[in-house]
Parts: sequence; C-alpha cells; structure tokens
Amino acid sequence: MHSVHFKWRYTLRNDYLSKARKIIKDPNVLVNLVSRRTKQLRQGAKPTVESLERLDAEDIALKEIIEGKLAFDLWDVSSEQA
Repeated sequence: MHSVHFKWRYTLRNDYLSKARKIIKDPNVLVNLVSRRTKQLRQGAKPTVESLERLDAEDIALKEIIEGKLAFDLWDVSSEQA
C-alpha cells in the first residue's frame, strides 16, 4: 500500500484518513481531491456534512468523501486515444 503524504500544518484525523483511503485507493487522487475541496471550503464554500465537533477544512473534505458527498470522475487516457 502506498503511503499518503500530506504537507499540511497539522495532523489529519487517522480514522477519517483510513476510511477515505478505502474509498479512493490512489493516494495521488485522494491528495488532489482533498486539496481542492479544502481550498473551496477556505474560500467560503459550505460543508455538505455536519459534525458535532469542530473540524478543520481537510477533515471536513475527508468526511465528505467518506459520506459520499463528494463526487469525482477519473479521466481515462485510453478512451481518449481511440
């Protein structure tokens, strides 16, 4: 299994990270998705999940992935070459 390296200033919640990694297996895709959603949240986008505790934007993004609130499509290079 690949290790996922996040260069953020705090530690992500391990329980959220491990659950999100089961949904998005490619660590590069996971990092990109969390990074983009985190940027949106910091720019004022409303979270699509609720939490009784205060979560940082990165953990909100992971929770959105876990709860199926964040959709993404992988671009298939092979289908473009036909």
